[in-house]
Amino acid sequence: MKLNYKNTIFVGIVFLSISLFWQVYDNIVSKILDEVFLFSNTERGIIMALDNIVALFMLPLFGTLSDKTTCRFGKRTPYIVIGTILASITFVFVGVSADKASLAGFLVALGLTLIAMSVFRSPAVALMPDVTVKPLRSKGNAIINLMGALGGLIALVVIPLTYKDGGTYLPLFAIISGLMILFLVVFLFTVKEPTLVEKMKQDEINYGISESQDEKKENEIITTEKLDKPKLKSMFFLLASVFLWYMAYNAITSSFSVFATKIWGIEGGSFTLPLMVAQVAAIAMFIPVGIIASKIGRKKTILFGVAMMFIAFVAAFIIGSNIFPFVQINLTGSVFSHPIFYLMALFFALAGAGWATINVNSYPMVVEMSKGSSVGKYTGYYYTASMAAQIITPFLSGVIMDIPWITMKGLFVYSAVFTALAFVTMLFVFHGDSKPLPAKSKLESFDVPD
Repeated sequence: MKLNYKNTIFVGIVFLSISLFWQVYDNIVSKILDEVFLFSNTERGIIMALDNIVALFMLPLFGTLSDKTTCRFGKRTPYIVIGTILASITFVFVGVSADKASLAGFLVALGLTLIAMSVFRSPAVALMPDVTVKPLRSKGNAIINLMGALGGLIALVVIPLTYKDGGTYLPLFAIISGLMILFLVVFLFTVKEPTLVEKMKQDEINYGISESQDEKKENEIITTEKLDKPKLKSMFFLLASVFLWYMAYNAITSSFSVFATKIWGIEGGSFTLPLMVAQVAAIAMFIPVGIIASKIGRKKTILFGVAMMFIAFVAAFIIGSNIFPFVQINLTGSVFSHPIFYLMALFFALAGAGWATINVNSYPMVVEMSKGSSVGKYTGYYYTASMAAQIITPFLSGVIMDIPWITMKGLFVYSAVFTALAFVTMLFVFHGDSKPLPAKSKLESFDVPD
């Protein structure tokens, strides 16, 4: 039984497109709100939280709708096509509105874009399990997440090539929209959903792994069972930890483009370079983290990752906040000509590695504590915790950074505080730490949630 890597890569092209979009959204929309519309940090935080508010309601809706859809093109493909096309069109108008400094047009176009992205995000994620037999879904998820990471890297390369301070935003938005359409065309020519779904069902029958009626009834019974008190307590503290470290990390990703311009004086799109370093470090850590967790356990590995993030944020605050007389960062001109930039890049690499360490192991701990077919229910709890944090933290961090004696210089210490709190809550997690079986393929170590 082998995973069809080529098919899985083509299925993952949609997730690549999604990650491409969100990387640009997080970095550039934040700058537009600050530089074009002169929003305060609080106001900017409210707008930057809209995508997660929309997702909280729209993702389950369109996921359910796609489950019930019957179409000759498949259950997921119609949503992927419609959502991608609509998002690509409206995203161009986001750029047009920004260049014209039309706040009303910008907010309308942005709202429509976020809704369009919600149309196909859940169906796109659900497509991989639809076309992959159960024992191979871990490897399949690894490929999907690698494609997503590639999409993020593409965005971080395109941004500095197309965006300059004082320039127009439309070229960047148009290129990203064009790439999304291009990837959609590749997807449509290479992925025939009904054929792949039928092949998956036949493979499950051939390998004798399709679920029998007795198994389905047994799982329905298991789903109604509740966690015992000790596991429930561990689940609560684990989800609290998820909430807290997303509070920390999302504050950085949603505000760093503004921080880099205002505090470090980075010009143009060079602010993406530290984020690119963090992304590459995260990818590089996936395999080692899987090996480490198999030897010392998931909880210890997560605590190690949280500690790495805390050290990175504290160091970035001390060296990069420009509040101490012994070090003042000014990265105007070419960032590569400033030796201290490489030190900051090291801190971002440490944070990215810590983030990968956390994410690779936290979701499996949730699954480990669930029972039978209740995996889906507890997966929902996991995403609720992470999304709730991503709704709250742009606003809360914005309010704090609007305090005159804190300003943008408090960004890293804000994240460090929530990272420290996450470390404390993880200490009270005592379940979900069973050691996984040795992976048959190194790719299984990449199995992280979307």
